[in-house]
Amino acid sequence: MNSTMLFHDRSTAGCELAQLVHQQLLKLQNSRQMIVYALPRGGIPVAIPIAQQLNCPLDVIVAKKITTPTNRELAIGAVTNEGNILWTKPEFWRDTNLRGLKEAVIHAQEQAKKQALEFASSRLPLNPQGKIALIVDDGIATGMTMGVAAQYLKEQQVAEIWLCAPVAPPDLIPQLELWSNRVLVLATPDPFFSVSRFYHHFDQVSLTDAITMLKNHNQQFEPTVSQKDL
Repeated sequence: MNSTMLFHDRSTAGCELAQLVHQQLLKLQNSRQMIVYALPRGGIPVAIPIAQQLNCPLDVIVAKKITTPTNRELAIGAVTNEGNILWTKPEFWRDTNLRGLKEAVIHAQEQAKKQALEFASSRLPLNPQGKIALIVDDGIATGMTMGVAAQYLKEQQVAEIWLCAPVAPPDLIPQLELWSNRVLVLATPDPFFSVSRFYHHFDQVSLTDAITMLKNHNQQFEPTVSQKDL
């Protein structure tokens, strides 16, 4: 493992992150219920050890980056399957029609809706209102999907939002703190590179594996999800 590789794989990174979450909870002496939300698919194996540590349900929030028609690699925002939108710059929102970005938003949301449908059968009927919500991904590059996921959960009236990831750019931390109550990141290397550069193994997580992990973790909670949690 060279000097840029901080983590063996997503699962081991998740175990390290789970310990950081545990340390924070010991300081806070928290008594609120918690729900862990993974950004699929890569966030799920990172989130599993955290949800296990907390002994709480695991859910997903589906968000997709909005890219320009001329550059599919450049993220200018993000949208959830529910239609929450976050732009990198306010002027994109003002000039959506003028810049021809309306189609880009529709395309990204359709992708998010498709992925949300793929996970629908493996999710529990959870109500996040009044709970602490932890949003987890395998790394943060632009922060757009994390930010729009936080926006969605704020609308659900959660008590607190924690943004959790193994790695993120140092200059992004202040923005993440504006979107949340707490930011838990293991490493903030500078220069940052791409998220994959910090993992020894960073294979794509298959849909089958992601669904299996989600179902297996949540099996223990299915009989205990009562009407008050819905």
